[in-house]
Amino acid sequence: MAELPPQTRSAAPNVHDAEPIPPAARSEIESLLQSGDLFRYTSEDAPVTLLEREFAALLGAKYALAVSSCSAALFLALKALGLPRGTRVLVPAFTFAAVPSAIVHADCLPVLVEVGKNYRIDLDDFEAKLDATIGAVMISHMRGHTSDMDAIMALADARGVPVIEDAAHSLGTTWHGRNIGTLGRVGCFSFQSYKLVNSGEGGILITDDADLVARAVIMSGAYEHNWKKHPVLQEAFARWQNRLPLYNTRMHNLTAALIRPQLAEIPRRVRDGRRNHDHVAERLNDSPWFEVPPPLEPEQRAPDSIQFNLIGMDDGQATAFAREAAARGVSAQIFGMSADNARAFWNWGFLGPLPDLPKTRAMLMRACDVRLPARLRRSELDFIADALLEAAAVATRPTPAYGT
Repeated sequence: MAELPPQTRSAAPNVHDAEPIPPAARSEIESLLQSGDLFRYTSEDAPVTLLEREFAALLGAKYALAVSSCSAALFLALKALGLPRGTRVLVPAFTFAAVPSAIVHADCLPVLVEVGKNYRIDLDDFEAKLDATIGAVMISHMRGHTSDMDAIMALADARGVPVIEDAAHSLGTTWHGRNIGTLGRVGCFSFQSYKLVNSGEGGILITDDADLVARAVIMSGAYEHNWKKHPVLQEAFARWQNRLPLYNTRMHNLTAALIRPQLAEIPRRVRDGRRNHDHVAERLNDSPWFEVPPPLEPEQRAPDSIQFNLIGMDDGQATAFAREAAARGVSAQIFGMSADNARAFWNWGFLGPLPDLPKTRAMLMRACDVRLPARLRRSELDFIADALLEAAAVATRPTPAYGT
């Protein structure tokens, strides 16, 4: 199959830009710029406070705390649990480097758990490592793929181990009809540009635990009596006033103003993102060279990207596939074969010596990642699918024998 001509490659869809920021955000930002009122604690009904109230209601949680990033939310969740220094925290080995980094930042020790070829936690390895030395579990729903939360929560609850959900990629995903992020003690979400809701940077945590959120609020930077502007049990705050360090991870009003008008867009983005994913998945699964793992039965995903495994390709063919896809205008990242990829656990040198984790390593060496923003049209989706299918055909074409 011939390589696409340059003019066809240049017609590849733009999968990097997010959707335009709604006009309501622009008018709110202009008002904030005119007033200069950017600090979240200037008033009780600041945009950040309103965002927390609206996001908690949207997800069905009692409390929310908006912060500077999802990494900050994960860090504060660990600190708010009151874990002793050196606590061992289980975390899947397929995640972004920021997740184990948050554990290290909280003075805890990441314990990596195997992940299978369906991108979900290997439950046998999880159960084996969930021993008496483990003080918390951080479940990363990487790229929006939900592990078996029924089994995970049952095992963790039986041992009295709190679960934090890294739901950075899972806003809008449900498990048995419940919103991801509400299954564990704390759920943490991201508003970074490549997430379902985009503010460039930003994060939020949700919980039903008043004492935990009180600690997180104070540590986020609610100094003196600014915590009184949070609708949380005031006696919970009083217990912790001046007893906790301030890490100053607050969100500012401009970020909240960008986010709030997008909350109403979430159902549409979830619907369109799932439709786009399933269309491309159906086309790729018709090829012998690709496998798109299906969701688990209780899971309704909210994808804005697609992950698939290369089947029957050796290293050379996998490298050629990525090169051929790029030549056609489609970036197909192979997690384990991309230089210095922050999602390949062996690149997390800050953790020191690492276990081998052969299942996770094998998966990462053939798992591919392609962005599929919800705004893409059917013709753009077919362009991407065609490019991937053609790239696989070229990469796996038998090499002609010498002299023929």
